[in-house]
Amino acid sequence: MRVTFHGGFGEKGRTSLGLASAGTSIILDVGINTSDGTAAAPGPAYYPAIAPEALAAADAVVVSHAHEDHIGALGWCLANGFRGRFVMTAETRAEMEECLSAYAEPEHRLLARSAAITIAEPGETLRVGPLTIRSGRSGHTVGGLWLHVEDGRRSVAYSADVVPASPVLAMDPIPHADLLAIDASYADDDVPPAERVAAIAAWTTARKRALMPTPLSGKPLEILMAVPGPVAIHASMRRPLLDQIAQAGWLRAGAGEALAARIAAAPDWHDGDAWPTACLLAHDGMGMGGPSRDLIARADAEGVPILLTGHLPTGSPAQLLHARGRADWIRLPTHPVLSENVALAQAVRPGILIGHSCDGRALAAMAAKMPPSFRPVRTGETLDL
Repeated sequence: MRVTFHGGFGEKGRTSLGLASAGTSIILDVGINTSDGTAAAPGPAYYPAIAPEALAAADAVVVSHAHEDHIGALGWCLANGFRGRFVMTAETRAEMEECLSAYAEPEHRLLARSAAITIAEPGETLRVGPLTIRSGRSGHTVGGLWLHVEDGRRSVAYSADVVPASPVLAMDPIPHADLLAIDASYADDDVPPAERVAAIAAWTTARKRALMPTPLSGKPLEILMAVPGPVAIHASMRRPLLDQIAQAGWLRAGAGEALAARIAAAPDWHDGDAWPTACLLAHDGMGMGGPSRDLIARADAEGVPILLTGHLPTGSPAQLLHARGRADWIRLPTHPVLSENVALAQAVRPGILIGHSCDGRALAAMAAKMPPSFRPVRTGETLDL
């Protein structure tokens, strides 16, 4: 099996992994890059490094979840020669349009609306030529999957984004694979998730009002569980949040009931309203789209405290505010910390271990603390198993 690293290796963003065997090829995820300011003027570095002939030859693109660094280039694939089918869960399909509206170019959004999409369920088996594709719940979003591919001789496990210790979302165990691509978003950060949750609780408790930008899926559920005091939610988020917690099969036991109570107690907030005496959640987490794009500027102008909890792409409104000391940042763990990745590697027992969604310098720091099978790879490289 040939493995090609199309994006997200030695860099954060545009995550994409190609697999080929016996004349069949598939692509796992097709994200875009928001990490270095390229979103303002999309060019080659914004999209996966996949040649048009490779896109035209691919039989399927399997999408792990509906965050921009994993699905944002879906329409771009169609514009550049892909004619196969997309595979994703129904939940990812439902969230796709919201993500693409914020991050895809207009002509690519139009193409995406006519895409051929096959709906997958976690745990089911899909066959594409000699390739057998299995999946499981990732713990990162409702509808989010890890993916396992084998050709009868070799196997590859791609974690996509995972949260082994999520208090809200369930993660299924990943089976043995010859190569495992782990979610290295946090590199060698090993601060226990409970410590970060406690810090967020303390920060919000100390303030009567605040703005917390957040993605639309996955993380807001974690935030609702982490913030002990009053919460308000942007009105555009209520239906997506209710839709997420209605999917009980993706949640840990008891999480749905607790989240339903939190959402029911949270008032809707509309653009133009006075600031609530509460922690206001609005999407997206980087201030690059959604209501938070305008709300971050308003909070800055009116002196409302801002707490950022996720990735801060260079040049994004969130990163610029943090650089000026105008926004605080406490990482809420929605990716695995170092010890969790070590445990995952020990469970899967790969002969080759690689990390995605992490820049080269951070990967090098991580390598010294990972099992000997860990190998830093870069976008554009290939590997034959």
